[in-house]
Amino acid sequence: MRRLLVELCIAGLLAAAILAACLVAPTESTMGHAQRIVYVHVSVAWLGLVAFLAMAGSGLAYLARRDLKWDHWFQATAELGWLCCGLTLVTGSLWAHEAWGTWWEWDPRLTSAFILWAMYSGLLMVRGGIEDPHRRARIGAVLAILGAVDVPLVIMATRWFRGLHPVAPEMAPGMRITLLISVAGFTVFFVWLAGRRRDQLGLENLTAELQRPVEG
Repeated sequence: MRRLLVELCIAGLLAAAILAACLVAPTESTMGHAQRIVYVHVSVAWLGLVAFLAMAGSGLAYLARRDLKWDHWFQATAELGWLCCGLTLVTGSLWAHEAWGTWWEWDPRLTSAFILWAMYSGLLMVRGGIEDPHRRARIGAVLAILGAVDVPLVIMATRWFRGLHPVAPEMAPGMRITLLISVAGFTVFFVWLAGRRRDQLGLENLTAELQRPVEG
């Protein structure tokens, strides 16, 4: 019953975020309804960055404790982070087409975000090719910790380098409130999904251990 209530609360918060973005937030005068893409774009971009830091933190915890439970968190956040980073690029392209008249520009922030997505993809492919779970966890942890240096680059790209991407666009109070609701809703949903995926990976690992033939 408690789990059902938690899931209903999460669904309600996510629904509120979507409804606020579609119906409550004021329409931007220049871009019109196309500006509403930003509420999803910023939310998934934030989660793509946080997920990579969570990967690095989980990897560091694994290296310290050698406990595969931390690697399950690593894998869960890596999969969801890859999805969020991909959605960041897709929604960013949709927004750029309306704002700049082009689907893509090698803007500093766009380029660094694409590099982050490529690192997500490379990490998942490398891990997918390694059967031994502890070796997979070690290699993934080291790569994630090294790759985390791209996260501050994505965040600060518009401040350190000139580009088309706005640094901090002006938003009406209603837009800012909607953006906060959207970020909160997507973040809670992300954490819930990560927890469910982590539990699934733990069960898969336990099943594999039970099915392993006893030596001797």
